[in-house]
Amino acid sequence: MFLRSRPVDRFLSLATLLFSGSTLICCALPILLVSLGLGAGVAYLTDAMPWLVVFGRHKAWTFSIVSVYLLFTGWMIYRPGRACPTDPELAQLCLKADRLNRIVLWSATAIYALGFFAAFLWYPLERILGVD
Repeated sequence: MFLRSRPVDRFLSLATLLFSGSTLICCALPILLVSLGLGAGVAYLTDAMPWLVVFGRHKAWTFSIVSVYLLFTGWMIYRPGRACPTDPELAQLCLKADRLNRIVLWSATAIYALGFFAAFLWYPLERILGVD
């Protein structure tokens, strides 16, 4: 059976992945590529997609906006008084959509955490630990 979800649920799922993915692309991906010795790949990415530089230069704003959006999405999914319809078929579809939204939210939160670690914690930890 095809999972039919409300347009709001589809929008939340897609936007959550898009926003959290932007934090991963702006900060974690370049660090990973340079760490693997693929600095030329980073140069190519910034040449092909110049908007990555904007995200990187304004990473505090990027992460702030994404964290507010993730909190809003979490509230929309876990808010009190949220219930599925009483019709058995619609209730089953509602539960499937709800489960999918939770999976997307927690996946996006994990992506956000990885990007946050790479953008804000990696370099200070290297300095504290004395790793060159």
